Amino acid sequence: MPSNGKHRRPSDSPVKRRLVVAGTGLVLPVIAAGAANAAPHKAPATDTTLATAHKASPQEKAATAKDKAKATSKAAPKHRTHVVKHGETLDAIASEEGVSTAQLYQDNAQVIGTNQNLIHPGQVLAVPDGHAPAHGTPKAQAKAERAPDRSPQPRASHGNDVDGWINQSLDLMKQHGIPGTFEGIKRNVMRESSGNPMAVNNWDINAQKGTPSKGLLQVIDPTFRAYHVPGTSTDPHDPIANILAASNYAAHRYGSIDNVNGPY
Repeated sequence: MPSNGKHRRPSDSPVKRRLVVAGTGLVLPVIAAGAANAAPHKAPATDTTLATAHKASPQEKAATAKDKAKATSKAAPKHRTHVVKHGETLDAIASEEGVSTAQLYQDNAQVIGTNQNLIHPGQVLAVPDGHAPAHGTPKAQAKAERAPDRSPQPRASHGNDVDGWINQSLDLMKQHGIPGTFEGIKRNVMRESSGNPMAVNNWDINAQKGTPSKGLLQVIDPTFRAYHVPGTSTDPHDPIANILAASNYAAHRYGSIDNVNGPY
């Protein structure tokens, strides 16, 4: 007999062998020993911290939304609006809103144009909240800080003098919807004619053209006729007719006689 382990027929691993169970005719596959003893395959371990996405809690979502809202509100400048009314000036609006005239003009240069003294009724101005007074509402703070008004004040008299003519003119201007104040009219009257209704300018360019300026507010004849207010005298030297025609002209060109601060 050959010694153990010699001349043995090599097995055809991993060929399956069949085992016949006696008395049954059942053929069962037999797996090679090497395959049967193999360790079960394990999937490589994964880092669950990377595989699992972080889900924000409702509180975290709310906090994030709040932060975004704050950032947006800080980034976007806030503005109020002011609609220009008859008789208003840029200085008066700035004082009322509690901002500087320079800042108000800078923020509305495209609306107003190159002349900040020329604004028109109906224009919508943006008023920057960021420049409002630190305490109280802008309007309340502006009123509290406003200097005492030392401008000429209207007298109750409607007599035959500058103040009386202006007061009578203001009554008629209200009836015709012409803007203007006592202070604005008197300031211009005193500059143009020193309060003399018979004043005539015989030396400027208008005089050279044959249409000298006349009356309290130094109106040339063509302008007086074009802006004459019905019911008043047709004489440009009439103080009330002159004031109304000049104020009517100024309202159409400058928004109000109050906006006129020099030759017009």
